[in-house]
Amino acid sequence: MEARVGVVVEGGQRARSSPTQVFQQPRQSQPSRSQTQTPNEIGTVQELLAGGVAGAFSKTCTAPLARLTILFQVQGMHSDVSALSKASIWREASRIINEEGFRAFWKGNLVTIAHRLPYSSVSFYAYERYKNLLHSILGENRRGNMSSDVCVHFVGGGLAGITAASATYPLDLVRTRLAAQTNATYYRGIWHSFHTICRDEGFMGLYKGLGPTLLGVGPSLAISFSVYETLRSLWQSNRPDDFPVMVSLACGSLSGIASSTATFPLDLVRRRMQLEGAGGRARVYNTGLFGTLGNIMKSEGLRGLYRGIIPEYLKVVPSVGIVFMTYETLKMLLSHIP
Repeated sequence: MEARVGVVVEGGQRARSSPTQVFQQPRQSQPSRSQTQTPNEIGTVQELLAGGVAGAFSKTCTAPLARLTILFQVQGMHSDVSALSKASIWREASRIINEEGFRAFWKGNLVTIAHRLPYSSVSFYAYERYKNLLHSILGENRRGNMSSDVCVHFVGGGLAGITAASATYPLDLVRTRLAAQTNATYYRGIWHSFHTICRDEGFMGLYKGLGPTLLGVGPSLAISFSVYETLRSLWQSNRPDDFPVMVSLACGSLSGIASSTATFPLDLVRRRMQLEGAGGRARVYNTGLFGTLGNIMKSEGLRGLYRGIIPEYLKVVPSVGIVFMTYETLKMLLSHIP
């Protein structure tokens, strides 16, 4: 799931100007807006650019764990289920190095970057727009109410996730197919993948698995945004002097773990549906989302729905840290560009 980037970016932007910090200053001593403007304050376009680049750089740094997650998620499709118990992170990593080379950890990373740039920007921008819309619907008198704010963050995050996922889905599908290739190379690159999928499966082949994706990404971003915002508000109300970077890192990591745990089975199902018919292989699941879930539970058990969750957990904290630090650095650099 892709929620951590939007959460940290949004939280990082506002951490230094929280309501608690503003309240602590006497009103008569507050300078004008031009005097309080921080050196690294930037406009909307620069902010979206910083968020997209930070997300792409974070995905590049954690690409080996992301590819391991995908390979584990799709193992049950064309493998002997009895052999799956022997799988481990270290064994799979060693196999990649020995059979495909070290660079294979970044297989499909170019399309990941191409997907991440618009996805991060759209999800972050859409979240702010949906949040403002929901606040206007609820009315200003409900702003600041804990239950109302949690509802706004949850619904706004979910709608933002659905919007971003729908806009960039074909890139996500191509990324999955490139990353899932091992020894046999059927798709030679981004454009070849697009051409081959449209030729073999039709244009709608680019949207295989969109259903579980939307069912998963909405709740994923909703949980991430709401957990992050709630934890950050509680943290700042009890410890307002803590360093904002550490607050965002801790809250972002916890929100990422929460969203991954809650929505991982849907993420696994979408990966497998994205690979249906890939490389001319026969279809494995022919019964839709719920039939696929039932098939996996019947053949692999409940654990099968969480195949690959360990490398997913391992990438959350570094992903959050890298994207936040990159975002803050880019904000500082872009603020000096007229």
